[in-house]
Amino acid sequence: MNPITLFLSAVFILAGVAAGQWISLYLAPPLIVVGILVVLSVRVANAWEKFVVLRLGKLQSVKGAGFFMIVPVLDHVVAVIDERIQTTSFNAEQALTKDTVPVNVDAIIFWHVQDAKKAALAITDYRQAIDRVSQTTLRELIGSSMLATLLSDRVVADAHLREAIAGKTAAWGIAVGSVEIRDVAIPVALQDAMSRQAQAEREKQARVILGSAEAAVAANFVEAARIYEHHPGALQLRAMNIIYETTKERGATILMPTSMVDSLNPPLALAVAGRELDIATGGIVTSPFKTAA
Repeated sequence: MNPITLFLSAVFILAGVAAGQWISLYLAPPLIVVGILVVLSVRVANAWEKFVVLRLGKLQSVKGAGFFMIVPVLDHVVAVIDERIQTTSFNAEQALTKDTVPVNVDAIIFWHVQDAKKAALAITDYRQAIDRVSQTTLRELIGSSMLATLLSDRVVADAHLREAIAGKTAAWGIAVGSVEIRDVAIPVALQDAMSRQAQAEREKQARVILGSAEAAVAANFVEAARIYEHHPGALQLRAMNIIYETTKERGATILMPTSMVDSLNPPLALAVAGRELDIATGGIVTSPFKTAA
């Protein structure tokens, strides 16, 4: 009973009592009867409510938001339907997927009453029916889906659930807004196996990337070798840069083979090699550093 009805009823009853005491005793009964009739006949529906009214067992009307009256005794409000969006949580425990993996799935459905007449007259308890239909549809989806698909394609599974549940509840005047799978729990042993599989896939991908990098580095080395072959000066500059990089640290002792030092000055290396050859054969050698007078 709403506050407006209570207020009107109290006003008439108090007016009847006061009239009987101070004005006339005959005025009290009519005012009290009016107060009782107000309680029995006056109704006020909120903006989100629908009142389903039967008269002598037949549908008389569906009253919406605002003030309305019913005929006492003849009319009866059989249901007050809330048309706001409702949420219902449901789950499926130990349901087998298509690849025979037991899973626990939790989901939630968003729905609202679209036709108050059907919701009140076509089914006994539409809230309980929605819960049962949702659970059954979820188990059907799990049984027809592979585990990998159920874990990866949540959007597709949600859309399928929404369409299936909406098709079953439309006859009850229920509209389904959306269905969302919140969690898919798999056995611990299977979680370990999937973790090892994922780790193996990551290691495989890392090795493939490393092999590609090594191939690219090798190709660059081959190209550099070709450049050094045709440009000895570039090789000398590279060797000097390597020596510079190794001697940047203070207090470091660097041991370099003589062949590496000779490679920095090919003409000098050739002259020294020729002098050694002449000495070995008894010839006379002219110093490569001697200049003409």
